[in-house]
Amino acid sequence: MDLLSGLIIITSVHLLAAASPGPDFVLVTQQTLKHGKKAGLLCSLGIALGLSVHIIYSALGLAAVIASSDTLLWGIKILGAGYLFYLGIQGLRATPRNIEPPLNQEDTLIGKNDENNLNNRQEESSVKTIIKGFFCNALNPKAPIYFVALFTVILSPELPSTHLIIYGIWLMVIQLAWFCLVTLLFSQPRINLKFQQMGHWIDKVTGGAMVLLGIKVLTSKLE
Repeated sequence: MDLLSGLIIITSVHLLAAASPGPDFVLVTQQTLKHGKKAGLLCSLGIALGLSVHIIYSALGLAAVIASSDTLLWGIKILGAGYLFYLGIQGLRATPRNIEPPLNQEDTLIGKNDENNLNNRQEESSVKTIIKGFFCNALNPKAPIYFVALFTVILSPELPSTHLIIYGIWLMVIQLAWFCLVTLLFSQPRINLKFQQMGHWIDKVTGGAMVLLGIKVLTSKLE
């Protein structure tokens, strides 16, 4: 199969896969509605980076090994469901937050002196948001089976390694583009403002969805 044909197949199949509702969609939506566009975009980046894990082991021929091993699949299912439970419980425990303005000039001076510490906390928060997206995708137990099916169609013994690299990067680009689009949709002022004052309820709803998805991961058959 030539490079262009492979890219067309990957694009059509993976767009449908990325657009289907799942943990990634719930997480990006929750991060965007609660923390805004930047958080949603960072989470989307983490999800795209998490996809690299599946691409690498698939390129090494390990996807078929994982997909055919009940023990490995159960291990991934437990890890994936556990992470979804962790995210879900965090959401269910959310409480309303009050944002208070500075009370006096001293607060302003303190804020100025602590500016570097605030920036450090924001950077740490950004990293954590990326990591959340990364593990949400990397621990998806359905991914090995999906990539076995996808790469079986486009891979062949004579496939150049450069083509494989291009396919992998393009999959990540599709994933990132889709969830950036989702982020931009839910960060629109008319939509976002309606949810800002209900932030903790959004957390509880999406947290409950994460727990239900975790239960589904544990109870569903990966066939």
